[in-house]
Amino acid sequence: MAVRTQSALYAEIDLELSWSEEQLPQRERTRHVHGLHPYLGKFPPQLAEALLRRHIAPGSTVLDPFCGSGTTLVEAVAMGIGAVGIDVSAFNVLLTREKLRSHDQGTAAGLHTLLARAIDMAAEPSYAPVVPPHLARWHGEVAQRELCAYRDSIESGAPWAGLAALVLSRAARSSRLVRHDSLDQATEPVRAPYWCYKHRRTCTPTEGAARFLRRYTADVLRRVAGFTTVRGAGAPSQVLHADARSAELTTTIDGIVTSPPYVGVLDYHAQHAYAYDLLHLPSRAPDEIGPAVRGTSRAAVAVYCTAMSAALAHVAASLAPRAPVVIVVNDRLRLYDGILQEAGLALESRALRHVNRRTSRRAGEYFEEILVSRRL
Repeated sequence: MAVRTQSALYAEIDLELSWSEEQLPQRERTRHVHGLHPYLGKFPPQLAEALLRRHIAPGSTVLDPFCGSGTTLVEAVAMGIGAVGIDVSAFNVLLTREKLRSHDQGTAAGLHTLLARAIDMAAEPSYAPVVPPHLARWHGEVAQRELCAYRDSIESGAPWAGLAALVLSRAARSSRLVRHDSLDQATEPVRAPYWCYKHRRTCTPTEGAARFLRRYTADVLRRVAGFTTVRGAGAPSQVLHADARSAELTTTIDGIVTSPPYVGVLDYHAQHAYAYDLLHLPSRAPDEIGPAVRGTSRAAVAVYCTAMSAALAHVAASLAPRAPVVIVVNDRLRLYDGILQEAGLALESRALRHVNRRTSRRAGEYFEEILVSRRL
């Protein structure tokens, strides 16, 4: 079978919603707060921006009932569109709220003071941290001590406490005892030297977390400042830690733009297990729709369809008349015709986009569809 060229592939898709790596490099896909913390499964902000321009008017309110890392909400606020997000993951809610929050000059001073205090605490011989189980398994002793010292130095009522939690989580991710070429796929800690396909040399497991705490403190401050120049006065936003099937919405929604979880692909709580452990975040993993742990059996697919239909039906009840429901999804199992029908939504259009990069390691071509529907 002949290999199809990029030009041939692009002849069948929506060119305004598809980009090559050259056209849209990683630094643009992770611009300002979109790169505040690694997150699997997010779509590029340029896609959210294009869909908002097509379907949602400035001054109105958009909902993302599966807001994840907050891509739709961040772009909406930057465009003067009110934004409401829902997510069942406490970490996702923390991440999205911090992306949307306005920070003043005191944030930089607060984070730098916190970092210095944590470094001093970790070096104090009398410091005896309480190390959570996940940290004890996946981190070396030096990293454990430094991460716990930073955690114990965060003042819960400080305006920068949320950003500090993200610095801590990101440093915890980077300082795990995992292969550099398998950050997202590791199933066991690595404690001995190994051949690294990323660096093309023998690497040793990471020791310590202080350098990551320093690096991400600077990076977080730079990204927050970058978004401040983009957002201007911004628009109102709200992020609910809730299940989209039962979340209480108190405002009329002028449209939905979302990329829902796929069936059997990701476990959204598990990918940030280190953060849940360190930050004592409440877990609602059983409420995830279509987690990888449940697989893609016929029974799992049926449960996914029922849950997704219920979620879309519930949030659609808050839509203004004729408001669009825009869903970005790889519907390879052709589930969404039935899901939308069960949710009381009529499909109006279906456009194809080519996905240049979706996760850190993916072979072959990958496509998504943009489904636009409205309430019956």
